[in-house]
Amino acid sequence: MNFLKSGLQTVLGSQQPNQAPSGAETVELLVERVTSSTLLEDRRDACRALKALSKKYRIEVGIGMSAMLQVLENDRTDCEIIGYCLDTLCHVTSPEQFEEEEDNPNVTANIGEQFTEIFIKNSDNVCLVLACLEEYDFRVRWAAIKLLTNLLANRPKEIQEIVLVSPMGVSKMMDLLIDSREVIRNDALLLMIQLTKGNGNIQKIVAFENAFDRLLDVIKEEGCSDGGIVVEDCLILMLNLLKNNPSNQQFFKEGSYIQRLAPMLELSTDQDQAGMSPQKVSNLHCMLQVVRALVCPSNPQQVISSCQKAIRSSGLLSAICNIIMASGVPPDLLIETINTIAEVIRGDGQNQDYFNSFMAPCDPPLSAIVLLLMSMVNEKQPLSLRCAVLYCFQSYLYRNEAGQTSLVKTLLQSSEQTQSITSGQLLCRSLFSTDPLSNWFAAVSMSHALLENPAQKEQLLRVVLATSHTSKPVSLLEQCNQLLQQANCKFQSKVGLLMLLSVWLSHCQLAVRTFLSIPGTVAYLTGQISANEHGDNEYLVQGLCAFLMGICIQFNDNSVQEHQREFLCQLLVKRIGLDTYNKKLGEVSKHENYSKSAKQPQIRIAATTDLLLDYEFCRLFKALEAVISKTVNGFSSGGENITELTLSQEASGLVAQYKDIIREQDARLQALQQQLAHQEAKVRELSGALEQSQSSNAQLQDQNILLKAQLQAAADLRQQTLSSSASSPLHLLPAQGDQQQEVLEKRLSMLSLEQQTDRAKLAYYESENSRLLGELDQLRARVSVAEGKANESGTELDKLRKDQEDLLELLTDQESKMQRYRMELKRVTGQSFDEDDDVDDELQAIEANDGEGKDALSMDNSSNHPGGFVC
Repeated sequence: MNFLKSGLQTVLGSQQPNQAPSGAETVELLVERVTSSTLLEDRRDACRALKALSKKYRIEVGIGMSAMLQVLENDRTDCEIIGYCLDTLCHVTSPEQFEEEEDNPNVTANIGEQFTEIFIKNSDNVCLVLACLEEYDFRVRWAAIKLLTNLLANRPKEIQEIVLVSPMGVSKMMDLLIDSREVIRNDALLLMIQLTKGNGNIQKIVAFENAFDRLLDVIKEEGCSDGGIVVEDCLILMLNLLKNNPSNQQFFKEGSYIQRLAPMLELSTDQDQAGMSPQKVSNLHCMLQVVRALVCPSNPQQVISSCQKAIRSSGLLSAICNIIMASGVPPDLLIETINTIAEVIRGDGQNQDYFNSFMAPCDPPLSAIVLLLMSMVNEKQPLSLRCAVLYCFQSYLYRNEAGQTSLVKTLLQSSEQTQSITSGQLLCRSLFSTDPLSNWFAAVSMSHALLENPAQKEQLLRVVLATSHTSKPVSLLEQCNQLLQQANCKFQSKVGLLMLLSVWLSHCQLAVRTFLSIPGTVAYLTGQISANEHGDNEYLVQGLCAFLMGICIQFNDNSVQEHQREFLCQLLVKRIGLDTYNKKLGEVSKHENYSKSAKQPQIRIAATTDLLLDYEFCRLFKALEAVISKTVNGFSSGGENITELTLSQEASGLVAQYKDIIREQDARLQALQQQLAHQEAKVRELSGALEQSQSSNAQLQDQNILLKAQLQAAADLRQQTLSSSASSPLHLLPAQGDQQQEVLEKRLSMLSLEQQTDRAKLAYYESENSRLLGELDQLRARVSVAEGKANESGTELDKLRKDQEDLLELLTDQESKMQRYRMELKRVTGQSFDEDDDVDDELQAIEANDGEGKDALSMDNSSNHPGGFVC
C-alpha cells in the first residue's frame, strides 16, 4: 500500500495532509491523465495505478473505460501499457465479485455484465482485443485471453457473433492452442470452450482449423486418461464441437480420429481400479461422452452407422466393454460406460453380435448380457445402474431379430435343458417377484423382444410356467393376466404388465384370440375403464386398459364367438359410452410422464416414481391411438366397412410387410449408391478427357496465332518484292539485272517453299481440328448418355451440362478462328478455298502461279527475309 500511495503521489502530485482525494476523485484524475498526457511514461504510470484501483473502485474505473480503449488503439507498440489496460478491463468486466468491493453497497452482482454490455456496444472494441492476441508478449496475450473469457461469460451470443464476422477471429484464437507456454494454452482452452458453446458455425470453423489434431496431441502429451485437468478441458472442447453437429461428426469419422480414441480408454490389467484418481474418472467419463456424441440416437442415421462401424473396427468397442468387466470401477463411470455401449450397439447387427458374444471373466463363464441383467433385476442395486442396464438391453434387441429370437427361445427351454441361467429365465423370475420395480424392468425388457416381430409374439404364446411343483402349469400370457388382476398388484407392476400385453397383442391376431379366451379378461378391462377413481396414477391405468381393449378390437379376427369385434364395441358403447372411452384413452398421452418418455430412448428419471412409460410403447401408442378411436367410433355409427378394411386377415402380417418394404428400399438405396459411384467414375473420366481436349485446343490456338503472324510477314515481303521490281527496269542494268534475277530466283524459291510450309501447317491444323471436333462430338454423346443415367444418381447433372456448354463455346470460338485463318490465307494468296478442297491441288496451283511471276520480280538480298518455321 505504501508503494501504491507513493505511486499515486508521483502521478497526481503532492496533496495537503488534510485534503486527501477520495477514491472516485483519484480515479477521475488518473483517467484524465491517461487521456491528456503527451508522454508515454505518464500514461503508463496512470494505467498502472488504475489497474491497482480497478478492483476496489470498479464502478469508477469502469466509467472511464473509454480511456483504456484509447490506449489500446493508439499505444499498441508498448506492451506494458497495453497489458495494464487489458488487466484493468478484465477487472471491470469480471463476472465475480472481488473481496475489496464486498463492503461497497453500490456494487451489484451483475456489475461486470453491465460493463460488458457497454463495452460491446461498439464491436470494434472486441476487435481491438482480438488484435492483441497476435502479440506474443505474455502480458498482452494472457490478459487478452482473460478479457475475452469474461466477455463470453457475460454476453456469449453477442461475442460469438462479433468473433464470427471478425476477419480471422477464430483463427487467432486457435493459434493460441499451439503456444509453448502452458498458461496461455490452458487458458485458451477455457476460452475456446466458452466460444464454441451452442454455436454450430463457430464449431465448424474451429473443427476445420485442425482443432481435433491439436486437442488429441495435447491429450497425448498430458498422459491421456492419466493426465490432469487439461485433458478434461480438451475433451470438453471436443465434446462441444461434436455434440449435435453432424458435419463435425462426419469430419471426425472421416479424419480417422476415432482410431486415436481407442488407446485412451484402455485400462491397465495390473492396476487396481478402486484406487483410480478422481481426475482419471473425470477424464474417462468425458472420453465416453465424446464417443456417445458420435452415436447419439438423435444424430442422422448415416452418421451413426458409419461411426458405429469405425468404433468396432478400431477396437474401441472392445476397450469400452472391458471397462464394465474391470474390478473396482466407480459406479458413475460404470453407468456411463453401460450407456455408451448401448448407443454404440443400437441398431448395428455386428456390434450387437459382438456384445452378445462378450463373456464375463468369472467361473463359470457368463455372458455380459446375463451379468448385466442380474444387476437390473436386483433391487439392491442403484436405480441409475438398473436403468442403464435396461437401456443397454433394449439397444441390444433394437432391430435385432436374431437377438429377439434367442431370448424367446431361452423361455421355451426347460431348466433341465440348460445348465446355466439364461436371460429369459432371469426376466421370468423378475416378472413374478415381489419387487414392483423388478416387475416393471422385466415386463419392459420382454416387450422389446416382441417389437416389430409377429413371429416371436406367436412363439411366446407357447411358453408355459409352473409357479410351484403342485400347481397346474399355465401359459405366460395367462399368468400375466392373473398378476394384473390381483388385488395386491402395485401401480408400477400394473403399468409394466399393461405395456407388455399391449405390445404383445398388437398386430397379432393369434395373441388377441388367446387373450380373449381367458375367462374374466374383458370384464376386468371394462371395469377398469369405467372406474371412477381420481388421480394421475389411476387415470394412467385406466387409459392403458382402454388402449389394450382397443387393441383387442382392432386386431380381432372374430374367432372367439362371445368376444367378436362388434360385441366388444357394443359393450363399450352400452357399458362405458364412447365419450368416456375416448376420454380415458386420451389420458395416456396427457400424462406428464408420456411427453418425457417419448423424447428419447434412454431413461432419464429423478425418482423411482418417474419410472412408468417406455419410449417404444409411446411410439406404439402414438401410431395406434387414432386408428383405434376411428374403429370404435365407426362401429357406433354403423361404419362396419371401415372396420372390415382395417381388420382384414392380413393384419397379422402388416409389420412383416413393412419390413419387406424397408428391406427393398435398403437394397434399392445400395443399388443407387453403387450406380452413383459408377457415374461419378464416368464423370471423372469425361472430365479428364475434356481437360485434355481443352489443352489441345489451347495449343492449337497459340499455333494459329503464330501462323497468322508468319503469313502476314510473308505477305509484306511479297509486296515489298513487287514494289522493288516495278521501280528497277532490268534493261538499264543488264549485268546487275542478271545477278539480281539469280538472287530473286533463289529468294522466290525460298519464298515458295516457305509458303508451301505455311499451307502444309494449315492443312495439319485443319486435320487436327477435325480430329478434335470428332473427339468433342464423341464426348458430347457420352455426356448426353451420362446425363440421362445420372438423373437419379446425384447432382453431377449440372456439372455435365456446364461442361457441355463450355465445350460448345470452345468449339464455336475455334471454328470462328479457323474461318478467319482461311480469310487471311485468301487475302495473301489471292485464292479462295473451302474446307473440303484438296490441299495438294491448292499447293500445285500456287506453285505454278509463283513460277510464272519469277521474271517480274526483282529485289536486293536484304535482311528482311523472315526466318523459316519448323513444325
